[in-house]
Amino acid sequence: MQLEQEFVNRLYDRVDALRGVAAQGVEDALTPVGNGLQARLERDVRVAERSGLLAALNAVDGSLCFGRIDLAGGETHHIGRIGIREDDAEHTPVLIDWRAPVARPFYLATGHTPMGLRRRRHLTTEGRTVTELHDEILDIEDGERTGFEDPSGDTVLLAALNSARTGRMGDIVRTIQAEQDRIIRAPHRGVLVVEGGPGTGKTAVALHRAALLLYEHRELLSKRAVLVVGPNPAFLRYIGEVLPALGETGVMLATQAELFPGVHARGTDTPRAAAVKGGEEMAEALALAVRDRQRLPEPGAPLVVPHDDGDLVLDREIAREARRAARETRLPHNLARPYFVFRIIDALTAQLADRIGADPYGGPNFLGADDIAQLGKGVAASARVHAAIGELWPALTPEDFLADYLADPVHVPQEHADAIRRAPGSGRWTPADVPLLDEAAELLGVDDSAERAAAEAERQERIAYAQGVLELSRGSETYEFEDEESEVLAAHDIVDAERMAERHEEADHRTAAERAAADRTWAFGHIIVDEAQELSPMAWRLLMRRSPTRSLTLVGDPAQTSEEAGVGAWDRILRPYVGDRFEHVRLMVNYRTPAEVMELAARVPRAEDPSFEPPGSVRSTGEAPWIRDAGRDLAGAVARAVTEMTPGEGRLAVIAPRELHEEIAAPLDHVTAGAEPDLTLPVVLLDPRQAKGLEFDHVLVVEPGRYGTSDLYVALTRATQRLGVLHREPLPASLR
Repeated sequence: MQLEQEFVNRLYDRVDALRGVAAQGVEDALTPVGNGLQARLERDVRVAERSGLLAALNAVDGSLCFGRIDLAGGETHHIGRIGIREDDAEHTPVLIDWRAPVARPFYLATGHTPMGLRRRRHLTTEGRTVTELHDEILDIEDGERTGFEDPSGDTVLLAALNSARTGRMGDIVRTIQAEQDRIIRAPHRGVLVVEGGPGTGKTAVALHRAALLLYEHRELLSKRAVLVVGPNPAFLRYIGEVLPALGETGVMLATQAELFPGVHARGTDTPRAAAVKGGEEMAEALALAVRDRQRLPEPGAPLVVPHDDGDLVLDREIAREARRAARETRLPHNLARPYFVFRIIDALTAQLADRIGADPYGGPNFLGADDIAQLGKGVAASARVHAAIGELWPALTPEDFLADYLADPVHVPQEHADAIRRAPGSGRWTPADVPLLDEAAELLGVDDSAERAAAEAERQERIAYAQGVLELSRGSETYEFEDEESEVLAAHDIVDAERMAERHEEADHRTAAERAAADRTWAFGHIIVDEAQELSPMAWRLLMRRSPTRSLTLVGDPAQTSEEAGVGAWDRILRPYVGDRFEHVRLMVNYRTPAEVMELAARVPRAEDPSFEPPGSVRSTGEAPWIRDAGRDLAGAVARAVTEMTPGEGRLAVIAPRELHEEIAAPLDHVTAGAEPDLTLPVVLLDPRQAKGLEFDHVLVVEPGRYGTSDLYVALTRATQRLGVLHREPLPASLR
């Protein structure tokens, strides 16, 4: 114990030194240095602060070091959350990062396959103080004993599983199991599907896989970022501290509702409307609706455009030819529009030239090319001409187009149209609208030619200004070398106007994740999707656009599919994009849910599928779940059960249908219906969908008869210690 304490003290001395060096580096860089370098140094320091070093050092907690491996040859390595080296010529490792290959035996070695280890030690610390040691002997011929031997080797794991929850997911670097480690370190290629029932740690595995990929492919992923998609905001807050605690900040966490820049979809759909919007047929319906906006004048009713030299007639034939030319480009609607515009302007210009330059005696047109070009400029500058063009081929934004479409849905069956119809301005965007907005953006495209032209004009202005400054510098301040024969240099000899202008451009100091959040077309280096079985076909179209390399880790459990639009089966999700070229692995051990709780929960899916087998639980609490009739006073029964189930530490979740939240919340302290749940509070009120991916010490499920099979299975498998069920209405058959 004393030797480990000495090591921990030395380790934290090194951490403090690194923090000091980093902080001093910032302070030194910000001191005045003259010669116009101040702003550039401030920019460089901001970039350095975002590199992750300071975040990694400041995020570490009392278990910075959690293990040691003793090799058969006598060498030892301490394992921790981040790698730390001495400040010597050899950069000697003080602490080995858990992701380094040399640390892998800490997670995989067994007595049967010791992987060159003699002993594995688990350390528990509080701050700088070592509080516990647990040794596992892997070489049975080694007779040395320390008095800290752990015969079962499970003490640390069981302590972590039985500890009280805090409302935030913790990392599992101290207790990664062999089956989890193999998935975390799976080669970085293609699509990896991680399937696992409740409590198998699939979310933790996915997050640690993200941390490992960022460690192994730092150069690539620091530029492209990693996207983690979760089922709801409460879930993202729950997992939000895991990666920073591992020293990783280059990750964007988002729900489906946040995947279209500038839109945060907070509205709600009926289950039927969400299912229709998520259906793959919506892609074709939107494509046809965009083509509908590329109109022709009605037969016999051309558009007449007043002009100083007589009315211009935009008839059906002119518009048809222009539309044909624009569509042949196969560009998105807005990017093809200039081709339509040019053809219309050319046709109207020819019409005007024929009228003005016609020889009344049948001779050739007397207008020259310059004259016709001048007429074309006039036509192109006419607001009335552009108004007429806008009626036939309007410039569209995804938001305006989709709002118009939902007001009058077309190209779908009538019952589908009735389900998704929404009056203009009658509600906020919903999560199911986000993939439709993204699809619309893909179909429409963004014509940014005007913005690019303005940016280039501004750049030329900066260059012209810089050129003027350099001209003024001629004959003023010069710089000479000490050698009298050396050439005299002026400022314009050292830097040209273009480079000088570039130095004054505003640098983009955002991280890759921050830039990705603002760019709909961003291609992520890797994407992790939790509860992947819940996403609709339209949502998968959106995500696959964000991953052109098809580098994804998908996490979920088809048995827990509850969204009507959810695809569920892995082959149905992936076949349109990668065929059968994906790896599918399963986690078979339930670390969260006690055997007694799992036995009850398994009845629910088994009622529909008698062959269903849940993951095996690693522990038993000896406390069976209970089911009670609440009587007439449901809210009172809930309040009494909450008091009974929260005698000490830990968190309790009341999971109930959303329509009962007002009634249930009334007698509960610090619980508000309709508010975003704060998972750090002792008691939280959730509906089954909000509980997905979360875990609590104690869970009270209310009115299970109102849940679907998947929702009920999810609700019953959130507890790590105790489960209670209250009902006023008849129980589902599986729980009777």
